[in-house]
Amino acid sequence: MTNKIYALVGPHASGKTMLIGQLMQMGIHYIPTYTTREPGKIDSDPRFFRFIGKSEFFKSEFIVHITYKGDYYGVLKKDVLNALQEHKISLMMLEANGIKQLSKLLRDNLETIFLMVDYVKLVERMLRLGHKNDAIKYHLEYAENNNEFDNWKNTTYVVRNTQDSGTALNQILAILGLTQIVPPEKFKELIQ
Repeated sequence: MTNKIYALVGPHASGKTMLIGQLMQMGIHYIPTYTTREPGKIDSDPRFFRFIGKSEFFKSEFIVHITYKGDYYGVLKKDVLNALQEHKISLMMLEANGIKQLSKLLRDNLETIFLMVDYVKLVERMLRLGHKNDAIKYHLEYAENNNEFDNWKNTTYVVRNTQDSGTALNQILAILGLTQIVPPEKFKELIQ
């Protein structure tokens, strides 16, 4: 079996960090993203992001790097290579331009999962995250103007993340191959 990296893709508040956090709690390896963005109250969990200065960012060897909302984001080459050598399954967060860059380099090792979410659910989640109306408007306009809602066309899988997070988590576990077939007698118990 080839070691794989599964990248979650989706607009702001689509559930990437929440789902990756749940998968990490199960012991699945995560490849962190480095960013020059200032840590804030929202999305500043050091499990997902490593905050570094611009000078350090440009000295680092990234396998993928993008500019997103005026800040730089990157994934270190050594982190990706270590993941492929040491873990059967690894997770990462990715953006559309990152998909293009990594797909060329990791043809057989990269799978992408788009988290599809409607506007109503995005607004609900951003309100829960503490965003004010101006920030919500900005994130939605940014996603719309940069075709983030169409990124599903460039991904391997699509998971609709509008229900409870358990449904999306189970679908992702199935994509990762982390579900098992039950014996016929157990299956009968489950459906009756």
